[in-house]
Amino acid sequence: MLAPAQLAGLIDHTLLKPEATAADISRLCREAREHAFCSVCINPVWVALAAAELRGSPVKVCTVIGFPLGATLTAVKAAETARVIALGAQEADMVLNVGALKGGQRDAVRDDLAAVTALCRAHHVVSKVIFETCLLTREEKILACQLCIETGAHFVKTSTGFSAGGATAEDLRLMSAQVKAAGLGVKASGGIRTLADALAMLDAGATRLGVSAGLKILAEARAAAA
Repeated sequence: MLAPAQLAGLIDHTLLKPEATAADISRLCREAREHAFCSVCINPVWVALAAAELRGSPVKVCTVIGFPLGATLTAVKAAETARVIALGAQEADMVLNVGALKGGQRDAVRDDLAAVTALCRAHHVVSKVIFETCLLTREEKILACQLCIETGAHFVKTSTGFSAGGATAEDLRLMSAQVKAAGLGVKASGGIRTLADALAMLDAGATRLGVSAGLKILAEARAAAA
């Protein structure tokens, strides 16, 4: 099993609830610094605050684009990406246009992804693409992986945590098999609440974990290592 410090380094400490306040975000950042999580994952409105709170820290500022439905206009996703980068975001998790993918609009999905991933690449920002796997067929997940490779994304990601289901080991194995050779990471998110959940996701191929239960999971890991 991973040492607690190694596990912490794989966790995006996440707070995307709409009722989150500035005080909640500041606390999230303090927790991330204290426990050496990889990043904080927050809504775009809080990027400037998180960047200020985490200045001088190795903890990264991660935010979401087109969240949570992915049905935002491509130009708006691009503008949102450019703005959060200017405010200090170092990672951007974009929601794929699920309806376009399911409707066979391959070029539209590719253009949507490319508008965000190109901006991220140009500014040395990590781009992750959220599939919302619970809404996709196996073939659609494979196609989404191919389009992420084509457009230069850094990670593929399972879920927003706001739909009908979250990460599954089956989906992670499938996604990892599709993107590993191209060097993309795989982020598991949605429904990861315990150390057992986290380890199962990592065993299935996850290279990053998006969780709101990071403190609980880390406490379980420390207890297990004691």
